[in-house]
Amino acid sequence: MSSRGNILVMQSGGCTPVINRSLYGVVSQALSTDEFCSIFGAIHGVEGLLSGNIVDLGRVSRTELNRISRTPGAALGSTRQKLNVSDIEPILEQLRARNIRSLFTIGGNDSAETGHSLHLAANNAGYELAVVNVPKTIDNDLTETDHCPGYGSAARFIALATFGAGQDARSMGRAAPITIIEVMGRDTGWLPAAAALVKRNAQDAPHIICTPELPLNEDHFYQRIEEAYKNYGFAVAVIAENTRGPNGVLGEQEKPWFVDDFGHGYYDGPARYLASRVSQRLKVRARDEKPGTIQRSFVSAISSSDAKEAEMVGRAAVTAALDGHSDVIVTLVRDTGRQYKCTVGLAPLDKVAGLVRQIPAEFLDADNLFVTRQFLDYARPLVGRLPIAPGGLPSA
Repeated sequence: MSSRGNILVMQSGGCTPVINRSLYGVVSQALSTDEFCSIFGAIHGVEGLLSGNIVDLGRVSRTELNRISRTPGAALGSTRQKLNVSDIEPILEQLRARNIRSLFTIGGNDSAETGHSLHLAANNAGYELAVVNVPKTIDNDLTETDHCPGYGSAARFIALATFGAGQDARSMGRAAPITIIEVMGRDTGWLPAAAALVKRNAQDAPHIICTPELPLNEDHFYQRIEEAYKNYGFAVAVIAENTRGPNGVLGEQEKPWFVDDFGHGYYDGPARYLASRVSQRLKVRARDEKPGTIQRSFVSAISSSDAKEAEMVGRAAVTAALDGHSDVIVTLVRDTGRQYKCTVGLAPLDKVAGLVRQIPAEFLDADNLFVTRQFLDYARPLVGRLPIAPGGLPSA
């Protein structure tokens, strides 16, 4: 390029506790290079880009930028609006009008799809534009990367919340001995699997972990709940929001109550359904808990390594654009040494867009509805130092 022009940043998809650390990384790195004229941000992603609701991030003070970096939610506003063919030309007009030559999308696999589409459109129109995706998702379901910024903090929350719920159920005894916790993750079980990260022994919660990767046999589930209740006087199960049985998502709904622009279905959730069945079967109170967006916005659960890596991928995205890369996503590459360490890499957006990385079979113990030591070894470095020291892999 004869001129670096201006850059534009967008945030999209479900927020994470550290999504703004990536925004901070992009803006700080861009400011430090003196290669760009202006730094813009689109309010609510594609929606703001289409309407011209764009702000000048270069005018944000360093003090305010630092404050934003420690705040959950998306500072620019997020979106789940899918890019339509009719949107392409208006977006290109907005980019041309502001001489945007580098576009950074902070998001997950749907955002990668948006970025890839905009790269192709600009290329076909002969408009020089570097498109780099900054990875973000609590679901940890992006391909081509060891893990995703946002996952470590949400996983930390789930691990600590599950341990606490178990201590509560143990304390309540027969008054309320069963708890079923339903967590996010859409089509993967990376988050419910994280519930085991604080478990110190067989008695501690959770006793059961259910993921979408393994269709759930309800009789097996009830058997495991009964065993835990009989052995310990309480039982805690952690399940994914879209835990499936042989005939689809568990519950009374055959169809989702809402489907977003990307075709993702939203159901009432299986926790209430399973808790009701357990109560009828054991004749005791079974609670169903659904933390919802708290699990992706709880400031006190932010993992130090997650925050550091979220900023690192934001900075790496700017470097990638300056180095002439486009149509790529920044990835995290784990070193093979004994000490945990990650570096950054790049992968083509078309290898990430719209794809889902599920938990490997070796991370799941199907017979005991639990996770394996391999998963614990993988996930523990991502959640940071825990206030409760975990034990080894509990016996089933």
